[in-house]
Amino acid sequence: MSIRVLIADDQDIIRAGLTTILNGQPGIEVVGQAADGLQAVDLARRLRPDVCLFDIRMPRMDGVEATRLLAGPDVTDPMAVVLITTFDTDEYITGALRAGARGFLLKDAGPELLVQAIHAAADGDALIAPSVTMRLLARFAESTPVRRRPLVVPLTEREEEVAVIVAQGLTNAEIAARLHISLSTVKFHISSLMDKIGARSRVQVVIWAYETRLVKL
Repeated sequence: MSIRVLIADDQDIIRAGLTTILNGQPGIEVVGQAADGLQAVDLARRLRPDVCLFDIRMPRMDGVEATRLLAGPDVTDPMAVVLITTFDTDEYITGALRAGARGFLLKDAGPELLVQAIHAAADGDALIAPSVTMRLLARFAESTPVRRRPLVVPLTEREEEVAVIVAQGLTNAEIAARLHISLSTVKFHISSLMDKIGARSRVQVVIWAYETRLVKL
């Protein structure tokens, strides 16, 4: 089955370009377009796409708020949202990820990275533009107080190992290759890890790993 994508951007030419790129990929189908954040939220709730691809700066409601309404911590059935923007600022990035986004890309990222981000979000992974990843994590590490509180159920040694590797940005397949385990085993460890720390996405696992200083830059 195809990955169903909803695109939201206030510029017609950007929406058309993203639609052309994604519809040209096997296994991806653009099922809706929105010109502002309010319309994007409404369409997402009605269409239930596999992935929402939202611009950050939109009229009536920005992409961060739209993401919070569709994928935030209070949402019972969160959707996969990837945010895309021309503005490479830490405030946008951190706001997007804390709102529940599964990916963050710059508009100059190129078609290949865009398609990777869509597939990653649909698979429960996360992809952040490489040009901002390390700076973003440094900001989290420097500005967030340590929150290593006792877990109700402690992480296993393998789960801690997986958490560290997830924080390095590796995909499930890359984790499996590094640890010499099956892909299904990787998914099992990540699912267990997320349950124990209360994370709803891989991005939140990354944030948790740096907030608790499990991983240091």
